[in-house]
Parts: sequence; C-alpha cells; structure tokens
Amino acid sequence: MPDSLFIFAILALLLTPGPTNTLLTVGAAARGFRESLPLLLGELAGYLVVVVPLATVAAALFEGRPVLSAVLRILAACWVLLLAIRLWLVSARKEGEGASKTVTVGQVFLTTTLNPKAPIIGLVIMPHGPFMEIAPSLGLFCLLVAAAGTSFLVLGSLVGRVPILPTRLVYRIAAVFLVIFSLGLASSATGLL
Repeated sequence: MPDSLFIFAILALLLTPGPTNTLLTVGAAARGFRESLPLLLGELAGYLVVVVPLATVAAALFEGRPVLSAVLRILAACWVLLLAIRLWLVSARKEGEGASKTVTVGQVFLTTTLNPKAPIIGLVIMPHGPFMEIAPSLGLFCLLVAAAGTSFLVLGSLVGRVPILPTRLVYRIAAVFLVIFSLGLASSATGLL
C-alpha cells in the first residue's frame, strides 16, 4: 500500500469517534491536556499489542474463522458497556468529585486492545510479514496514533476549559455514545455467527 493511502486509511480510522477517543476526550476534559498526555501511551501500547502480532503472525489464523471474530467483538462490546456504566456513575457524583480519576492509562490500554479498529489495522491496512520488514510502517503508524490521539486530548481539554456544558452532561453524553457503540459491536458480532 503506498504511503499516502496508508496514512489516509490509518487516519480515517483513528479519527473516527470510538471508545478510545471518547476516553481520551473525557480524560482531558477532566484533567486538562498536559495531565492527560500519559493516556496516549496507553493508546499506543494497546494498538501495538494487537497490531504487531496480527500483522506478523496471526493474519492467516482469522481467515475462515468467523466465530473467533465474533467472540472478540462480544468481549469488546462488554468492555465498552462497562466503561459506559462507569462514566454514567461518575456523572452521578457531585461536580468535580473523583473527576480526575475517571480515565486511567490502563483503561485506555484495555479499551484500545478491544477496539475493533485494532484488528482492522492489523489485518487489513498494515502490511504483513516479519517484524523488521514492517518496522517502517509500524513507525509511521505510531506517529499517526500520537497525532490522532493528541487531537482528541486537545478537544477534551477545550471542552473542559470552556464551560459550555456541565462536566456531568459531558460524561453522560460520552456514556450514551459508548452504549451505542457497544450495541453496534454486539450486533456486528451476531452477524458473524
């Protein structure tokens, strides 16, 4: 895949709202840009943990095994639903109470590993082959993850800084978005069975 097409495909996926981007935005809204920068490490590590094995070894494993894909989507749907419930419960607390602990690096990591974007990148967009052969593409991918994730941190920090919406409402909107995303994942998994 030419670099320009690779960049476009990766950015199109990474900039699409989803569970990881929602967590980055909510985290930055609660803590600000600078304090949320470590969340990018969770996102990058989460993507690499999935993409590297898929692109180097497991691409052939998923071919002709729709049940395996369905199970992974159901697990991802359950995790995203759990995050939605947690955000909703946090929004029920008093304004500011516990807000700085809403999103952790570990949550971003786990959410990203379960994010359906990761297998799409690893199985469809990323070149397949030995690690050293795909290393340049992986390096470019890491830069694109950092750029896209930073854009959601900026968005979140702006939302947190400009009191257009109360924090409680931002969390509830994010929770509803995550529930919708979870339902979409679950329904796509049932279509594979």
